[in-house]
Amino acid sequence: MTEPATARGRRAIGALALLAVPVGIAALPLVTAFALLGPRGLAVAGPGALGGAVAAVVVGLGGSALLGPIVVDRRIARLPTADLDDRPADFLADRVSTLAAEVGVDAPAVTVVRADAANVAAVDGYRGSRLVVSTRLLALPQDDRDAALRHALVQIRTRQAAVTTALIPALALVETVALLATLLVGRRDDRTAADRRVNRIHGYEPERNRVPSWAYTVAGVALWLLLLPAWLPAAVGDRLYVAGGRRDADATVARVGTAERDGLGNAVAFASDAAGAADWPPLLDRLSLVSMADGETGRVRGTSRQEARVRLARLRSKRAL
Repeated sequence: MTEPATARGRRAIGALALLAVPVGIAALPLVTAFALLGPRGLAVAGPGALGGAVAAVVVGLGGSALLGPIVVDRRIARLPTADLDDRPADFLADRVSTLAAEVGVDAPAVTVVRADAANVAAVDGYRGSRLVVSTRLLALPQDDRDAALRHALVQIRTRQAAVTTALIPALALVETVALLATLLVGRRDDRTAADRRVNRIHGYEPERNRVPSWAYTVAGVALWLLLLPAWLPAAVGDRLYVAGGRRDADATVARVGTAERDGLGNAVAFASDAAGAADWPPLLDRLSLVSMADGETGRVRGTSRQEARVRLARLRSKRAL
């Protein structure tokens, strides 16, 4: 079944927004530097700021695409691997190969990690594709597990895994700085008058050496204003491309059959409600079956835990996805 035009348009807008993130990050120093070069910028890529903009596109997108698979692979290498016996390992590889043939992609490598989170991440790049599967996901019933694996394979087929993997360094940087800025804005002086009197009596933590809470707020607001040109497209891309892509993959899996639809709904429900979200690496969150970001991180991304509830409601409804 062909993908609806509205879904393709939403995904295209989200992809363009995400591509703008590394370009915006690279543009801040490059456009400034090229503008200061003046006529000398002509020898590089064009006059002044225009040359900086061209360089930002090349450096931002090229650098992110080069670093993305490396950063993700190194994070996966630090995860505790599950020592599966030969028989279950061979069975899993064979099952993934069968599902990949049904989806229409080459069978990816599979890395099984010890994690309490019931999740699977699809990683793709110039180093090849890979599924990162938690041991808890493998413990689910067969239909639920296969539906989750199929969902990840669909993200590889639609190239969503490749685009997101390539942009992970820029998105992670924006998210980290946004969380820091939010922390600074929300920082408060929680000491009571009694605490301050005790401090003065015992001669430690003098008032004059403390940074006032308003200074943290000013620093946080300034950091947010500096980050805003990169955060806005990141938030739009997270909403339309990453979260929207999960819903589109839901629809693709659901159209295979009732068992796949019910299995995927069960997998999403279990992964969202079961304990163990903190055991899933934040770097893999955008590549995963279910987002496991905490409330603050979800707000910074412009998404929330409500995403999984909406997906589950659509999967369990009788209307077509």
